[in-house]
Amino acid sequence: MSTGTLPSPLGRVTITAEDGAVTALSWSRLGIDGEAGQAAPADPVLAGAIAQLTAYFAGDRAAFDLPLRVDGSDLQQQVCAAMAAIPFGETRTYGDIANDLGVPAQAIGQACGGNPIPIIIPCHRVLGVDGLGGFSGSGGIEAKVWLLKHEGAASLLI
Repeated sequence: MSTGTLPSPLGRVTITAEDGAVTALSWSRLGIDGEAGQAAPADPVLAGAIAQLTAYFAGDRAAFDLPLRVDGSDLQQQVCAAMAAIPFGETRTYGDIANDLGVPAQAIGQACGGNPIPIIIPCHRVLGVDGLGGFSGSGGIEAKVWLLKHEGAASLLI
């Protein structure tokens, strides 16, 4: 297992890779002010993830092309695959995904909350039928709103 970090508008992002695939992504507001950049990681998967996330935050990338591994139940993997298929700047509801997979919307919400690779697997693009729904990433709903605005989905927030 190896990790790499990068600064972002949401905070310091930490990416974890194992056996040639990204397995986790998290971020923290702590420790981002005044930190110098780090050397590129030796792991090519991490180097690629850092490059793609840097381009995403700069507004130069709309899709990720990285090997991913979601450890979890079949449903967790199906929900993550459904979220990964939502195009940049578009959204779906928990109910949309629930109908596609033939499971209750609550199960979709729980699987979204268990997404180990947010941003790259865009759980922020999944909304409740009457509003934003939740967001389990650091920063909560504010981070979800930032990501949706960054992707040009701000009209959905009005």
